[in-house]
Amino acid sequence: MATAPEKTGSHVCFGGDNTFYKHASSEIGGSMNFTVYLPPQAKAGKKLPVLMYLAGLTCDHTTFIIKGGAQRLAALHGIILVAPDTSPRDKPYPGDHDKYDFGVGAGFYVDATQEPWKTGYRMGSYVSKELPALIEEHFPVDPTKWGVFGHSMGGHGALITALRNPDRFKSVSAFAPIVAPSSCPWGEKALGNYLGADKETWKEWDATELVKAGKKTSHILIDQGTSDQFLEGELHPHLFKEACEAAGQPLKLRMQEGYDHSYYFMQSFMEDHIAHHAKVLGA
Repeated sequence: MATAPEKTGSHVCFGGDNTFYKHASSEIGGSMNFTVYLPPQAKAGKKLPVLMYLAGLTCDHTTFIIKGGAQRLAALHGIILVAPDTSPRDKPYPGDHDKYDFGVGAGFYVDATQEPWKTGYRMGSYVSKELPALIEEHFPVDPTKWGVFGHSMGGHGALITALRNPDRFKSVSAFAPIVAPSSCPWGEKALGNYLGADKETWKEWDATELVKAGKKTSHILIDQGTSDQFLEGELHPHLFKEACEAAGQPLKLRMQEGYDHSYYFMQSFMEDHIAHHAKVLGA
């Protein structure tokens, strides 16, 4: 039995409770932060569907909760929201603050195999196993109704988490995800440092490569802005679309005219994403 998480702050929001927590993580080897939004339906004691949001580079467990505009929609559908942090923070690693796209705030939701990162940068197992188990033990969730979504690096995390763990995560969507990290500078830096120089090992953490290898999940919704400043250099949604078409993986990729990479973009389509998960999860 996991030790109960410690509350570090709480706010009433749309009739529910928006609460910040920390806990001792065995995967990370230190304290980790996360946020839970319990909609008003949780007060009746009913077990509810749960949707985990994975944030992007430089973000933490508060970013989505403050900027995403999702609580009203979660309250409407009776969905619990969970938002973990993006990396370990309480143990220093050499150079982990030097770049915005590697180290602190940039765990990339993989399990590192290289020194010194492998001792704590195990975000893949943390978000797919340890945190869900903790949530199921201490909150009124239906363990058969988990969904996952995210933005940018977190969109990458959502896709690989769903593809690698289809038995747990039944619904998935993403905003401007890094769909092929093996083929972009962000991903090459992260995977090369966390996993090593052998690019064959990267494929287990690359959504496009996972689909090519036969991994499947439920219908995927992706929104991508056409004015996203990272579209050409880092995101490459066409690569994922091609892989899904070849493999028969259901995908709705919507190119949204004029939108950039920001939370203004995400807020604009958050209602569609929450509704997508609510439909799949039966909320």
